[in-house]
Amino acid sequence: MIVPLNLPQANLKLTKKNEQLFVWCIVRKKTLILTPEEWVRQHVIHFLINQKNVPLGLISSELGIQIHQLNRRCDVVIFGKDKIPKLLVECKAPEVKLSQNTLQQIAHYNATLNVDYLWVTNGIEHALYFIDRNNNQIQILNELPDFENL
Repeated sequence: MIVPLNLPQANLKLTKKNEQLFVWCIVRKKTLILTPEEWVRQHVIHFLINQKNVPLGLISSELGIQIHQLNRRCDVVIFGKDKIPKLLVECKAPEVKLSQNTLQQIAHYNATLNVDYLWVTNGIEHALYFIDRNNNQIQILNELPDFENL
């Protein structure tokens, strides 16, 4: 379950109870079962805070949204200081390959959130996009911008 990721090492607080691993989520402020997807999500959160200078108060994890009367949860959403969502992150377990289905999932979520930046990751592979509404294009990015001044 704990596999090396293509992300900077995060200083996660891990605990073990009855042979089950748990991780402390600094966003949700609670202990969670450490699933492979949660392993990726927590590394993404720490990367955003420590490398991209995102203030903790602008990060939401497992944000509930509704799509066609169905309740869904966005893995990570970064808000600007104006409280408008700026980045949507879809995390998959490391063994899950990024695919057209993954991109369709984040696109459906973004139909509700309308963010400018999308990041799909399994912790090893990353797909980063900028939605350029002025030119009606989607640009593939090599890295995310810093979000500290949003």
